Amino acid sequence: MPDLTLLVGTTKGAFLVHGGADRSGWEVTGPHCGGAPVNHLAADPGTGTIWAGGGGAFEGAAVWRSADGGVSWDAARLTRGQRDAWAEADPAFAAMIGWTPEPRPFGEAFEQVWSLHRAHRVLWAGTKPAGLLRSDDDGRTWERVDALTDHPSADSWSPGGAGLVLHTIVSDPNDPRKLWVGISAAGVFATEDGGATWERRNRLSNADCGHHDHPAAPRDGETGHCVHNMMRAPGAGDVLYQQNHHGVWRSGDGGRSWDDRTPGLPSTFGFPIRVHPRDPDTVWTLPLNGDMAGRFPPGAAAAVWRSHDGGRTWQAMRAGLPQRGCFFTVLRQAMAGDARPEAGLYFGTNSGSVFASLDEGETWEEIVRHLPTVLAVEVLDRADATVPAQ
Repeated sequence: MPDLTLLVGTTKGAFLVHGGADRSGWEVTGPHCGGAPVNHLAADPGTGTIWAGGGGAFEGAAVWRSADGGVSWDAARLTRGQRDAWAEADPAFAAMIGWTPEPRPFGEAFEQVWSLHRAHRVLWAGTKPAGLLRSDDDGRTWERVDALTDHPSADSWSPGGAGLVLHTIVSDPNDPRKLWVGISAAGVFATEDGGATWERRNRLSNADCGHHDHPAAPRDGETGHCVHNMMRAPGAGDVLYQQNHHGVWRSGDGGRSWDDRTPGLPSTFGFPIRVHPRDPDTVWTLPLNGDMAGRFPPGAAAAVWRSHDGGRTWQAMRAGLPQRGCFFTVLRQAMAGDARPEAGLYFGTNSGSVFASLDEGETWEEIVRHLPTVLAVEVLDRADATVPAQ
């Protein structure tokens, strides 16, 4: 069995956590990408190429690319940051950081890359403020998908707590024309023509559904627009799950309508959602105690909650997770999984730990600690190289 590597984005660069063929003996390399904030990573299991997206107000937005397993990285710098202005005005500072006056293709249009997604040989990137970019040459050059940012609803999009960000990109493995994105706080948008047109998809299946008067709660026949994370289930049809600012939701029709799957969970609030690689009814989430109550596991006891019936019922999985004095947060892109015969699950915390379960959530082990704040976790499994490239 080929090697498996966790791709970890943090506030101080990217880290690679190598688990070998048997997902054990985890070894960490990094920080990569010059120690800049890395919000998300993606990889091609066929070639082993890794991409990291991030940046910030100081660095400007960038996508880094490594074709040699993280040994070396090339940066496609997309926008200007504060350091560009400083370097232009101070040749000594420019020399110190190795700055060169190269043009930034998007000027100051956005300050960060927030999400990456590789599908059908296209690399997609979501930005802050919310926008979508497309690259057809493995991230070397990029173009903006104007049809999304020019959507008729764009003037009503409101920022979430982290700003107006496009943080989730989901594709159909069989149809390159179909794509879904999640924007906080504007909701779910979908295209079925490769990005030429977009439809906003936030309608409730039951217009009377709602929990209470929270600002992010469902109302007016729609789910709350502050979608936190979203994933497509395997198999025929377009089954989607999302963890929202106010609940867990399931759609059986590609997001055209959403069913509430929150009952049975200890909280309406959380960030990540994960679906089994082969079973569309098995899903995991990691609830937190609420947006205004500290954003840590309820009762300060960590649990990943699992459903085997599409979110109708839930079970807390606690073995190996801290059950006393646990105040960490798991952010929206910080939970991932592999597609091995017994699927592995992985999540990272804002306290710098990474936890792994090699038995589909039954038991957990802390495999890394003392990293910077973990923003994202993804998986590069060379075993997936046998799957046709998407």
